[in-house]
Amino acid sequence: MTRPAAAALPRRLGLTGSIGAGKSTVAALLRGRGLTVLDADAQARLVTEEPETLARIEAAFPGTVQDGILDRPALSAVAFADPARLAELNAIVHPRVRARMTALELQAVAAGAQWVVQDIPLLFEGGLEAGMDAVLVVDAPLDVRLSRVMERSGFTREEVLARDARQTPAAEKREKADFVLENGGTLAELSAQVDAALVALGVG
Repeated sequence: MTRPAAAALPRRLGLTGSIGAGKSTVAALLRGRGLTVLDADAQARLVTEEPETLARIEAAFPGTVQDGILDRPALSAVAFADPARLAELNAIVHPRVRARMTALELQAVAAGAQWVVQDIPLLFEGGLEAGMDAVLVVDAPLDVRLSRVMERSGFTREEVLARDARQTPAAEKREKADFVLENGGTLAELSAQVDAALVALGVG
């Protein structure tokens, strides 16, 4: 999964993982090691505050925007219940997120970054791994992941399982990864794996 030789710096390190795997923890560890981490979820939240995006969402999903503010639970209830509707939402949001990520990447280049981490939950689902020089996948046992998400979100086990089922299976992500980080243990163990992965991938 190497980009064409003509591609400009910086090199891209894709970061992804199934729900509850601990991707955000790894992103923080990577930032702590001086790497630029671009968070697709954070950019998606900013995108869905833009008037033009909100107008398109309201047109496609009436009643999900109130007084210029996105009702995220209402939108999730509609979009995540139907793969076709989710694809419709993604078609509105994802191109704008990618544009923001590209702009931030160019800023990182100007600042001298040699590597940029692209933190993208739906990396494989969007076929974006082809644009990465390497991919890190964070994983953890299913029960551990479920417990984490239930604790932080208040979702039921069935709701978390439903969201997990809409993503690329963890086993498939592991097969596609250049390096898998096992996050079922301690933070110290995870941190050591991050260091080993960066050395193995020549990131620095």
